[in-house]
Amino acid sequence: MEFNILGALEVKHEGNICTPTAPKVQWVLALLLCRANQIVSIGSLTEELWGTEPPRSAVTTTQTYIYQLRKKFEREGIAARPEERLETRPPGYLLRVGDAELDADRFERQVERGRELLAQGRADVAADLLRDALAMWRGPALANVPVGRLLEGHVAHLEESRVRALELRIEADIALGRHRELIPELRLLVAAYPLNEWMHGELIQALHRAGRRGEALQAYQNLRDILNEELGLDPSPELQRMQREVLAPTGGVPAPRRPMSPVTQNAALAALRAQAARRMPVPAR
Repeated sequence: MEFNILGALEVKHEGNICTPTAPKVQWVLALLLCRANQIVSIGSLTEELWGTEPPRSAVTTTQTYIYQLRKKFEREGIAARPEERLETRPPGYLLRVGDAELDADRFERQVERGRELLAQGRADVAADLLRDALAMWRGPALANVPVGRLLEGHVAHLEESRVRALELRIEADIALGRHRELIPELRLLVAAYPLNEWMHGELIQALHRAGRRGEALQAYQNLRDILNEELGLDPSPELQRMQREVLAPTGGVPAPRRPMSPVTQNAALAALRAQAARRMPVPAR
């Protein structure tokens, strides 16, 4: 049994696609999956489907969608007793999902393992594991499902998790000395996430380490222009230090960078949430 939300909503049973086709039923299922093994109140479901002013029939209609979802589970053999898979648990419903059934859960576990391996200095294994984790993504999260206020938050969280996994995989590749190979990907990423200073910094460092000082300085200037125009800010002190290192007559290799400042990090996360809401395409891995 597979429930997939890292891309279009997809339900697979014994290798067969059995995703509900009714849009509102898909919408209900999406929220239940994002809160798998937790009670989702009927109020949350109606708010997701109709906003803060649901029609009088909202509760009855939502109950109908739950009934249709259970019948779908029964027809497809997903559960002999669908009410056990999708329980009525006041004040709402609980969808039971096994440890390996939801792709988002598998992704998070694999990324966490990659993080641990990277911290242990096993960058080669970490890079492969993180690359496999990112391969689980088939497009923007829940790409074929309407997104209300509640699902919007879940989608933004998933997209931020994917971006952090990308950053970890890039860190692993950098530890393996793959600076030149990363330059094309980093150029795509800074175009997709123009306010993410970490990605800009990695591009500047990769260009500098590849002996392309002029391009590294241009990459810094591009970031400075974006931040000034969009936020009225200059690059973080860490990025400014990096620029000075590139400008230094010795042309020395830049020192390892510290994490970005909280102010810059908050700005980057805000931009990521906005970009997730616009359903930006997944950059190349």
